[in-house]
Amino acid sequence: MLFDQLRDEFAALESEIADGPIVPNVSAEEIRAYLASRYDFKRTIAIDEVIADVEEMLRNWQVQVTHPRYFGLFNPSVTPASIVADTLVAMYNPQLANWRTSPAANEIERHTLDWLAGKFGLPKESIATFTSGGTEANLSAIVVALTHSFPDYGEYGIRHLAGEPTIYLTEEAHHGFNKIAHMAGLGRRSLRAVETDSDLKMNVDDLRWRVAEDRKHGFLPFMVIGTGGTTAAGVIDPLPEIGRFCQEAGLWFHADAAWGGAAVVSPSLRTYMAGTETADSITCDAHKWLSVPMGCGMFFCRHRESVAQAFRSDVTYMPGKTTGQAIDASVTFDPLTHSAQWSRRFIGLKLFMALAERGESGLAGMLEHQTHLGHVLREALKASGWRIVNSTPLPVVCFTRDGVLPTALLAALRERQIVWMSEAKLGGVSVIRACITSFRTTEREVERVVGEMNSLASDLALGKTECPEPIAAGKRNI
Repeated sequence: MLFDQLRDEFAALESEIADGPIVPNVSAEEIRAYLASRYDFKRTIAIDEVIADVEEMLRNWQVQVTHPRYFGLFNPSVTPASIVADTLVAMYNPQLANWRTSPAANEIERHTLDWLAGKFGLPKESIATFTSGGTEANLSAIVVALTHSFPDYGEYGIRHLAGEPTIYLTEEAHHGFNKIAHMAGLGRRSLRAVETDSDLKMNVDDLRWRVAEDRKHGFLPFMVIGTGGTTAAGVIDPLPEIGRFCQEAGLWFHADAAWGGAAVVSPSLRTYMAGTETADSITCDAHKWLSVPMGCGMFFCRHRESVAQAFRSDVTYMPGKTTGQAIDASVTFDPLTHSAQWSRRFIGLKLFMALAERGESGLAGMLEHQTHLGHVLREALKASGWRIVNSTPLPVVCFTRDGVLPTALLAALRERQIVWMSEAKLGGVSVIRACITSFRTTEREVERVVGEMNSLASDLALGKTECPEPIAAGKRNI
């Protein structure tokens, strides 16, 4: 069987990656010189040679995010079924803009999205689409919320409104919303930073006050963004309280659950996402915690008509719904008229095939395994004298230690190929951030990382270890 052969090769690669370096030691100049010397595109090269060369470059010249000791950003290890899915999509190259062109692919996506919408507690009449990632999903949420809240927005734009629309979120929310406010024409100053409590969760009392003050001064509050697992600290905002307030105040409630939203798949974890069932819209990225390749975002919305109004388009050159066999327009729709994308890749197949192969319980087990290892890491750090500075049930652990500079320790860990973790700022203070992102990580690896950190921290405090310059992959804060 072809799949058996692929799975064997994939397992061999997994083993090779697990036994090898996590962090590359290469400069941009080296890579550019190599490419310039081999690929001037004036001569042909046998495809087998190109494949081998590209794989060698990827093997040696990138941070290995599928390594079991990559405790970094939301870049997971991936399942073999989802890799095959991406290959099939590239081979058949379906175009999902129009239902008539790709009936099977569109229905596979609908089936998969309806399953997850049910897990979020959304009604059957809700609508969902796959997106390129969380930014597109969050952009979709803002555009649909504007369309829903201001009927003239779609035809006349922001300038036609009676005031300036405003959005409410915390400083812990994803900074991509700054880009989106810019792109949507709202301006970055339309974002209102709501205070957080001692656990970095949104303070709903402060939210209530800010909305009232803005209304008093002629602004037009229309949307609140609650986060289900913040990027830096894994914090879950009080989603049920935010939902109740939005219903009382007539505001659109968007749950940005790009990472943490996957928890709804697990019977033991879904309680942490309570409140999403009241959201007007939800973002969730399968490529963050459901272990499928980039990119596989999803946008869910309970207001089907508002989505249709936000993205409506009438064109004559696309195959019509009545071409050939009659199709019931009440049960099908063209994604191009219900999303920001036009040309559309078959994004959802990778999640469909991962689900089909492993089932709900298989995916839930992967999430629960990583969550358990987050707890193991947290307890091992506390037992070793580290201070945990975030509060979340999810596997993001932020920590610090007196006398240990995060930058110095992280650089030493990467230099020695022990682990890849990142530096984050919480409350203006730099801390070390670890996230269990791989279903292949084991307790033994967690224990090894903590042991190595303890040894390095002692050496750094005593001045025994000279801190190397951080390599390029570790210089930027999240």
